[in-house]
Order: sequence, then C-alpha cells, then structure tokens
Amino acid sequence: MKVVSLVGLFALLVSPLQAEERENVSVKQLLSTTRTASGQPISLPQQNAQVVASIYEVMPGAALPMHNHPYPRYGYVLAGLLRVTNIDTGQTDTYQPGSFFPESVGQWHSGTNIGDEPLRLLVIDVVEKGQTNVVSLK
Repeated sequence: MKVVSLVGLFALLVSPLQAEERENVSVKQLLSTTRTASGQPISLPQQNAQVVASIYEVMPGAALPMHNHPYPRYGYVLAGLLRVTNIDTGQTDTYQPGSFFPESVGQWHSGTNIGDEPLRLLVIDVVEKGQTNVVSLK
C-alpha cells in the first residue's frame, strides 16, 4: 500500500495533474521534462524510494555552499530570486517565483539569493529511504 501511495504522490508532483473540468478548479502545468536543469536524463531510485519535502528560507545575499545531489531533487521558488551556478557545466540559471526545476544530479553547484527579500524555496527530494540528498565539499 505504501508503494502505491508513494507512486501516486510522485506522479502528482512531477506530471501534469489530470483534473476533470470543474467550475472552481484551475490547473497550470509548471513543467514537463525528462531532463534535469543541466540536461541529464531523470532517473529515480530503483527501490525503497522516499519523498522528502522541505522549505528552505535563504536571506538576501546568502549562498548555499557548493554541493551536489546523488538523487533527484526538484525546486519550486515560492518567493525571491535564486541563481544556481553549476561548476561542472559552467551554466548559470536564474529562477523567480513560480519557477519549477529539476536540479542536476552528481554535478557540483551552488545557489544564491540574488534578490532583496528572503528566498523561499520548496524542495522535493526523491531518495532511497533514509539517505540524504546533499553532498557538500569538505
């Protein structure tokens, strides 16, 4: 039962919501992709998958340390401006409120709040149960 529930939850998070047309229901697809922000194919843990959702709040001018993710991670900007710099590819992307993006996997990158208000970021990780999804430079 947990596997079915997890699969159903994940399907809602990463694919367009298929809703019947109703008077007070509106669906806006944010993203449909098979690739990460740096162009990698998205692949999920093969067993014991766990979904972890978090809200990050980053003050203006603050940066997250250089890190990478061994498992898929998805971000949705609730407020503020996020700049992500990928050291491995040289790519820099800027995300504003309403942006949804799949982060790179296994590539070193950092994120910086480049706005003048706190950055609020919804982060969804899909990991093997009990595993962390952040590897920092020592």
